[in-house]
Amino acid sequence: MSGVDRALVLAGGRLPGRDAPVDVHVVDGAIAAIAPAGVAPEPEGADRVALGGRFVIPGLWDRHVHMSQWAMAARRLDLAAAESAAATAALVAASVEGGATELIGFGYRDGLWPDAPDLGLLDRVSGDVPVVLVSADLHSCWLNSAAARRHGVVAAAGTSGLLREDDCFALVRALDDVPADVLDAWVADAAAAAAARGVVGVVDYEMRWNRDDWARRVGGGLDLLRVVFGIYPQHLDRALDERLHTGDPVPGTHGLVTVGGAKVITDGSLNTRTAWCFDPYPGLGADEHPHGLATVPYDELVPHLRRAHAGGITPAVHAIGDRANARVLDAFEAVSPGGWHGRATIEHAQLLRHEDVARFAALGVVASVQPEHAMDDRDVADRYWAGRTDRAFMLAELAAAGVELALGSDAPVAPLDPWVAISAAVGRARDGREPWHPEQAVEARVALAASTDGAGHEVRQGVRADLAVVELDPLAVPADRLRTMPVAATLLGGRFTHSTLG
Repeated sequence: MSGVDRALVLAGGRLPGRDAPVDVHVVDGAIAAIAPAGVAPEPEGADRVALGGRFVIPGLWDRHVHMSQWAMAARRLDLAAAESAAATAALVAASVEGGATELIGFGYRDGLWPDAPDLGLLDRVSGDVPVVLVSADLHSCWLNSAAARRHGVVAAAGTSGLLREDDCFALVRALDDVPADVLDAWVADAAAAAAARGVVGVVDYEMRWNRDDWARRVGGGLDLLRVVFGIYPQHLDRALDERLHTGDPVPGTHGLVTVGGAKVITDGSLNTRTAWCFDPYPGLGADEHPHGLATVPYDELVPHLRRAHAGGITPAVHAIGDRANARVLDAFEAVSPGGWHGRATIEHAQLLRHEDVARFAALGVVASVQPEHAMDDRDVADRYWAGRTDRAFMLAELAAAGVELALGSDAPVAPLDPWVAISAAVGRARDGREPWHPEQAVEARVALAASTDGAGHEVRQGVRADLAVVELDPLAVPADRLRTMPVAATLLGGRFTHSTLG
């Protein structure tokens, strides 16, 4: 790990919402003073960096990423623009004609397609070249026959070539078979790109035994981010046997890597029509579940969470549908009737009943939300959740009830860029469209505070110097400009991980 500057002065910056320039003094990786510019004596021997009136904010966190998947997605066939199964097949055909001998694609969204994914359609354009296409939400895969044979899933793929939920997850994990040094290099690229957007930390929910991956990466010199890693059910016994506790630093990582929560996926996603809901989805096929899927029964979820909680590992439970969220709240109450006091999260909390918002607050459960998903899913929600979309992505109602919000991307589902999430939370709009349910928008200071891992929306004396320096006042610019906020510098514990300041 590179060394930390013992003393640094960030001179002539501004704090969000304020005009008076300030100097921020950093000593031994912590903020020692925030004083009017030129007034306080500077620490002896301090390096001085002129900010020229730029704004200093707490460093940003993405509270839900899949880091390996995000790094690999950039190397896969991009399907995001495909508006039909036929258009997707045409992209596959072009890659095969270009000489591909095996093809992995990422990013299709079939919820609004006029035609359905079909095994035969892929077979006709790909022949014997194995093709696996991963949906943007990571909850379904579309395969051709060659890939189904290679991965031993011919029966599961059926005539559609589609794998959903656990079948899909198993295949996606098989696709992760990339040499460690190659994957680490890709992750390093992704980490550098994140640092350039003001990111100082991520919560990584990759479906791997991530402790060893990140220990290896930091040991190899990747020191651009703080990382909290999640623990999936298949790894819980190992974590308990090794006496891992949420919040503990991983030895040998200089405090950069810490143990996260016990991740459990209890339902699917809206685009795949597998989010578990009280009301049925309209117009589903015979092979689809009308209410979505409950992937972990309640009588399995509660004892699993009890074991994790008793062992010092806090829950981080995926729930998207309103029925899934209600049931997870039931489980949280059963495991800890006295509440969680901000130590447990529901990941996504996308579709809710109004009465469950108060339960989030009463139990002290954090709503770990991805505002950009509202921009991606608004049309799918209007089709499959018609008449109920006032209960989708209820950020304002959650915040008003006193629920702690934690913003993330779920990268690669959305870009690993907190400014994208902040913009979506504040503006509820993208691409020039009218805001979608603007009554659920939050103020910029709320969105910013929800993106700093508890540091709030402004820098404070006495805390570690995880900082970002930005060109515009995030509390004053329009929501669409937040999306592309220029970031001049990022500091992690007082050392620069990104800078254009010269």
